[in-house]
Amino acid sequence: MQASVLTLVRGREAHLANLMRGLQHQTKPPAELVIAWMQDAPFADLPDPGCPVRHVVVPGDPMPLAAARNRAAETARGELLVFLDVDCIPSPTTVENYLKAAETREGLFLGEVLYLPEGATDDGIDFARLDALGRVHPSKPVVPETGVRQEPNAGELWGLSFALPRERYSRIRGMDETFVGYGGEETDFAARLSASGLPFFWTGGARSYHQHHPVCVPPLQHFDHILRNASLFRERHGRWCMDYWLGQFRDSGLIEWSEDGSAITLKRRPDPAEIAASREGSGERLFS
Repeated sequence: MQASVLTLVRGREAHLANLMRGLQHQTKPPAELVIAWMQDAPFADLPDPGCPVRHVVVPGDPMPLAAARNRAAETARGELLVFLDVDCIPSPTTVENYLKAAETREGLFLGEVLYLPEGATDDGIDFARLDALGRVHPSKPVVPETGVRQEPNAGELWGLSFALPRERYSRIRGMDETFVGYGGEETDFAARLSASGLPFFWTGGARSYHQHHPVCVPPLQHFDHILRNASLFRERHGRWCMDYWLGQFRDSGLIEWSEDGSAITLKRRPDPAEIAASREGSGERLFS
């Protein structure tokens, strides 16, 4: 079995370069890196990741996240698709352990992600330093040191780091491109994969490191996309996704919404001052 690493890019040139440097150190290199560019053209003069690089350009506004993942998967040649967010640096054993897990069972495999503070990679990539500085997201369970542990909740899928057979991705036709802009497409994808009978596993030794970047809490800049995509998910699956953000929007007086309700009522949209305030202090925030 061979692995294709796939990542989506709009901006984040320095983060992408570090992802590629992380691939240089893999104990089992991937067969290729596929970059889906959600911008007009690729960056020039990027590092050599130690494997062939293939490019696909998928521009669009708002960011075509589902379409970009699908085009990357269609372009990939490996039997195992390893999706890494552009903000993530893979540890040296990430690809090897995803492959080990996939060679002995069929499933969707989830890797641990440690969040890094600002400046963690200023002096280059030192994996011991990243291990010491990185912090586990408080909402995530403990990942086994070795081997795998089955995860019954498909909602644990997160787009930062996961792997699955290309055939299973294709069988459910990948991400639903009806979800446009921020949010919903990954949760819908996980729900459909779970319904298809594919088990999910936390995977030891497939650690990645999430590089720091400013975040908005709540993500008011994506307000309209979140309302639309959450409503679409509710129509498809009979439950809400992104309910954490919906609760914050409700508590801010922007919407009327309840977890057992069937619709969102818009009261008002956030104004520019509120959106700006959601960015304040984000430089100190590790978790998005």
